[in-house]
Amino acid sequence: MARRGEETPALVLKAGREKSLLRRHPWVFSGAVDRVDGNVQAGDTVAVRAASGAFLAWAALSPASQIRARVWSFDERERIDAGFFGERVRTAVARRAGIAGAAGAVRLVHGEADALPGVVCDRYGEVAVCQFSSAGAEHWRESVVDAVLAEGGCRVAYERSDLDVRGLEGLPPRAGPIRGELRETTIGIVEHGLKYRVDVAHGQKTGFYLDQRANRDRVRALAGGRDVLNCFCYTGGFTLNALAGGARSALSIDSSASALALARDNAALNGLDDGRAEWLEADVFGALRTLRDQARSFDLVVLDPPKFAPTAAHAERAARAYKDINLLALKLLRPAGVLVTFSCSGGVSPELFQKIVAGAAADSGADVALAERLHADADHPVTLAFPEGEYLKGLVLEKR
Repeated sequence: MARRGEETPALVLKAGREKSLLRRHPWVFSGAVDRVDGNVQAGDTVAVRAASGAFLAWAALSPASQIRARVWSFDERERIDAGFFGERVRTAVARRAGIAGAAGAVRLVHGEADALPGVVCDRYGEVAVCQFSSAGAEHWRESVVDAVLAEGGCRVAYERSDLDVRGLEGLPPRAGPIRGELRETTIGIVEHGLKYRVDVAHGQKTGFYLDQRANRDRVRALAGGRDVLNCFCYTGGFTLNALAGGARSALSIDSSASALALARDNAALNGLDDGRAEWLEADVFGALRTLRDQARSFDLVVLDPPKFAPTAAHAERAARAYKDINLLALKLLRPAGVLVTFSCSGGVSPELFQKIVAGAAADSGADVALAERLHADADHPVTLAFPEGEYLKGLVLEKR
């Protein structure tokens, strides 16, 4: 609970460093901090104050991180307690009502966009899979889990805080059951009428890429009668949608044998193991070069690579990787073909991503038109005050 008055621990900013908070950006970087008054530990609530002493926000302190504090509330009257987290989770869950195609698989809490920085929670049926990536989220972990089980329609809570970013907060990775009994770690879900098996214990992220829900459906609409190449296919989400949309063939590539095994199972689960699908365990970069050397070609290529640039510091290296795979994909694309290409790197802005892909198009020698821009689905919202939340960028390109 945050206390009032002079006894309240405070993080005091340097003069002139309050501007981002006045614009309601939820992070306080270490370089903006003058001092911390009071005896506080990692995750404790502090009053963030301007050099003048004016109140700016209630925030969670993270002494080990370059993001020294993350804001819980800009309202001085707010009490940061278990009831606060219950209300925030209740509001977040209500925002997800009626999302098309979700059918029990939905992101319930999306960090800063739901005013709960460091907290992510996905629901798969009766199982809530939670990630706590900041000192403040860790501090209030039990209250958040209580609220998710009470408000989210879940019976079991499972943790996937096995995240590298926790090391930046001075926290060890952690994964395993929190509440209830998880009888099987692989859970069945339905999305836009397609069935999937999701491995919440060992899969990537929380087990599935819920942010791509609407984009998978878009690929289904584009795939009819086309030969499809799906790169970094994971458990086959884009592939299944392409096949369900009437693709003539689909070659899917991933470096993970376990992901491909689950992808094959998902295809069989939907009656889509009908000879049109080919699965290839390989490094995607090498496989694309091999396909080029074999003079293979496709009508629709999907590129959904992992995060090449977690922060802006990695952007230059990531740009080379993005340009390489997009150039190779464009060379494999037939005239009038479509490239659906994504970046999930927070360190690469939408503008930079488009610039990189434009460079790849120029080097390919092809005339390429931008048909659509794609984003994360509605349960992964972005606030105007926190543009860093727009991590997933997609482009639909037509080769002329």
